Amino acid sequence: MLIKRNSMEAQANRKAGPGKSGKPEVAPKAPRKPKFAPITLSEQDGVVFLHFGTEWIQGAMRKRKPDWIELEYAQQMMSWMLFIEQPSHVAQLGLGTGALTKFCYRQFPDARVTAVELNPAVITVCHSMFKLPQEDERLSIREMDAMDFVTDPANHGTLDALQVDLYDATVKGPVLDTPEFYEACAACLKPHGIMTVNLFGDHPSYNKNYKAMRYAFADTLCLAPVHEGNVVVVAFKTRPELDFKSLHERAAQIKAATKLPTKSWVTGMQTWHQLRLDKLEKQGKP
Repeated sequence: MLIKRNSMEAQANRKAGPGKSGKPEVAPKAPRKPKFAPITLSEQDGVVFLHFGTEWIQGAMRKRKPDWIELEYAQQMMSWMLFIEQPSHVAQLGLGTGALTKFCYRQFPDARVTAVELNPAVITVCHSMFKLPQEDERLSIREMDAMDFVTDPANHGTLDALQVDLYDATVKGPVLDTPEFYEACAACLKPHGIMTVNLFGDHPSYNKNYKAMRYAFADTLCLAPVHEGNVVVVAFKTRPELDFKSLHERAAQIKAATKLPTKSWVTGMQTWHQLRLDKLEKQGKP
């Protein structure tokens, strides 16, 4: 459910900028090798869970259905499918158990799928315990910092969909949460690309991240909270025309093909959109 890591991503996001300390400049030190929490597994009722040394669930896989997305919030991360039928390139920031990566790889046989993960042990356990396929001409697993990936000009304008689920060991909110990060995410998308992000709706980090996404993207919508308050935000590089009748029809098509609970995605978007319209009306805005 959470991506939990003590990572260079967190260090890069929280370190002081030039001149902030007021101390004399010194020669830069070599980057420290990141330390990661231990990986542990548990199993219940045929579902294997990934943990990073705590009771928090970092991901899950049903052993009889290894390519199925088990957790509901992770299913919601696929809600960009309502708007994009045939992506050519999809990426995930944060591998977890590889649920999104595997699903996209199997569901879209003509698409390239890229997963970005800093912890090499997570990549290893995904291959050994969670049925993650080996890399090929369509599947790329990048062991690197997510910020480095999104700021690399080679990745700009290449993605139809970007799925972001990045948390550190303290579980105090996404590791990368600045307007600059989300601007870089938007830069990686094609003109009509979509980003989905996992947030905590009842956590102080929610407002900070949502405000940063609104700054970087043309439009945003939120789905209904699930699990322990997980809220998936859908961010659009180009503002969409929201035809909810057509979206319900598209949702029915996706459900028939994948069995994902897509009706609730559209209902959640519709509720959010109406609440936003009501708020604007109260404020006297068009």
